[in-house]
Amino acid sequence: MTKFNLPRIRTSLRIRILIGFTTVLLIALMFPKGESLEAEVTEGMVWIKDDVIAPFSFPILKDEEIYKAEVRASVQSVYPVFFRDDNAAAKQTDSLLNYNKYLLTVIDNSLADNDESEVNPTFMSTASFRKFKNLRSQEKHFLIGANKTLAKIFSFLERVIHDINDIGIYNNKTELPVSDSIAIRTGNIDRVEPLADFLTLDDARELLKRRIKKQGYGEDIETAVLEYAQHFLQPNMIYNPVATAEEVEQARKNVSRYTGIVNENERIIAKHERVTKDAKLKIDSYKIAKGERIGEEGYILQFVGKFFHIAFLITLFSIYIFLFRKKVFYDNQRIILISLVFVFLSFVTYLLNQISVNAPIHLLIFLPAASMLLTIIFDSRVGFYSTVILALILGALRGNDYTFTAMNLFAGGLSVYTVRDIKNRSQIFRSFLFILLGYGVSVIAFGLERFASADTILVELAFAGSNSLISPVFTYGLLIFFERFFKITTDLTLLELSNFDRPLLRDLARKAPGTFNHSMTIGTIAETAAEKINANPLLARVGSYYHDIGKSLAPQNFVENQLNNQNVHENLSPEESSRLITEHVEEGIELAKQYKLPQEVIDFIPMHHGTTLMSFFYEKAKQLYGETKVDENDYRYPGPKPNSKETAIVMLADGCESAVRSIQEPDTTKVENVIDTIVNARLNDHQLDDSPLTFADITKVKEAFKSILLGQHHKRIRYPNQDEMEQGGGKEEEK
Repeated sequence: MTKFNLPRIRTSLRIRILIGFTTVLLIALMFPKGESLEAEVTEGMVWIKDDVIAPFSFPILKDEEIYKAEVRASVQSVYPVFFRDDNAAAKQTDSLLNYNKYLLTVIDNSLADNDESEVNPTFMSTASFRKFKNLRSQEKHFLIGANKTLAKIFSFLERVIHDINDIGIYNNKTELPVSDSIAIRTGNIDRVEPLADFLTLDDARELLKRRIKKQGYGEDIETAVLEYAQHFLQPNMIYNPVATAEEVEQARKNVSRYTGIVNENERIIAKHERVTKDAKLKIDSYKIAKGERIGEEGYILQFVGKFFHIAFLITLFSIYIFLFRKKVFYDNQRIILISLVFVFLSFVTYLLNQISVNAPIHLLIFLPAASMLLTIIFDSRVGFYSTVILALILGALRGNDYTFTAMNLFAGGLSVYTVRDIKNRSQIFRSFLFILLGYGVSVIAFGLERFASADTILVELAFAGSNSLISPVFTYGLLIFFERFFKITTDLTLLELSNFDRPLLRDLARKAPGTFNHSMTIGTIAETAAEKINANPLLARVGSYYHDIGKSLAPQNFVENQLNNQNVHENLSPEESSRLITEHVEEGIELAKQYKLPQEVIDFIPMHHGTTLMSFFYEKAKQLYGETKVDENDYRYPGPKPNSKETAIVMLADGCESAVRSIQEPDTTKVENVIDTIVNARLNDHQLDDSPLTFADITKVKEAFKSILLGQHHKRIRYPNQDEMEQGGGKEEEK
């Protein structure tokens, strides 16, 4: 079994069990009420079960839209509630009388002292005050002994304001519920009267203006009188929002939720009978009534059933990844990722179940996004299997809705296949058409099956189209989030790393061209071998590209980059040479971390050497110092050994390619012998003990190596003047 070099918390069995239990528990808690657990019934379907007989009497619920319409009508019939504040009117009248006396006194004092400072500007402007003062002055000079004009004006204002208050002034019309009448509440009795019989504050001011104008005071006096009198107009009919809200609530309660009753032993629906609108109402009402009759013990047992329902489905998925995707199963971080996807989609389904609208909003559950996401992060088999389990779970949360499950299974399955061999991120958006096709065909098929109207099918297609358009967008955004947050390496990440314009590869090609060409060759060999044994060919190729990046820091220390045939190791001791060679591993890891390469790619740097022996320098040391004075471990790479198929392939490819390249005149026999020798040496040195490669895999890997290396090192026909060309003198023979 493969040993994964992961932190303990990421491989803990207890944590894995806790994740699974929590996932099942959360999803079970999101199940609909007990009455909705039976199979979903849709209008137009044929009832294929036995006759349903009511075991008890229960009321029939009204259709939701009809009930809401009746509630709206009942609420709209409520009149806004007002109460008449007679005390407010009396206070305004008393205030007018008192101020009239006060104003006459102020004017008289002002005439005597010629002082206007005592006028209160809150009630009237200085100009209006002068008009009253002039009028009072005229009285004293010309109308002594007669009725005083100003006193008559004040008396007139008292009558007018009293009359207006008797009509009634209500506060701002725009704040009131829409109605043409209002309820005047006196004690516990409401008297409904037309709203037009009363005045707004603006209406009262306009009436006051007209009444003043009829008196013929003249324009100047009319302006002053109007300004003065308006201050004493205040609403005396007060809107009561609390009482109105109570009336509205009572109106809601007065609307019956039921439209009839089904008596005990009455047949609800017969076998082979088509489910009509009325029959569906009876069935739904029966399920609700049955749910309400369940006691506390029944709810506990029901929840246990829900828990095991989800547990069975999650267990099936767990068995699959345990048997066929062990690397996923033993990595708790990846298990958490899958759990989050399952719980999040379940939560979205739960929320949509709480929304009661006359629209197919369940088609906005973006299951295809989860299908594509898990396919890209893991592979198409994990993606499809998770799609099946998710469709079953979400269908259960929808009240065992088979139609919903089948539609999402079809659309989700197609979305998996569209990103199975994804080559770039923009390819995600190609899935739109296939998801739309999956939903479209399903909507039409099930719509025709249940005799749905054309309008209903079109609405469902519109919602399905929205899902098809938004799912790729969600996939694209969430993919970046999961890659960064969970440090997941997807094939898209590997494809981006395989670009030769990446800084590390560009530096390797410029500074260490021999190592770069060697890495490219290893990439081709490793990719071909990985395809043969169902490993990840892309990971093997990208790992090969980066396995020797540490050599770019000191390329002259490695023979493939020594173009002048001067080997620096000829003048170094074997231990110094060994140190220089092993440094490229540590430096390569540091470079990889500096450029934020994924850990899966970094693993290739130390693992392609494992703990192999640098035999050339080891033998040289034995010759110089004697065999007994040389410790073999000083000439071994630090490791670790390969722990995956891909890293093991690159280890074997690295040794075989280097050995075959050194053959003077390669032929089939020599190449095969070298490959067999290198592979056997790695096996005998126990370098592959930690990898999941089987002997059957190794046989296929060797065959792949032979086919590639023989093709690269085949014999070529020498030109007639080949020797002269190699000496720089001669021409290439034309063909």
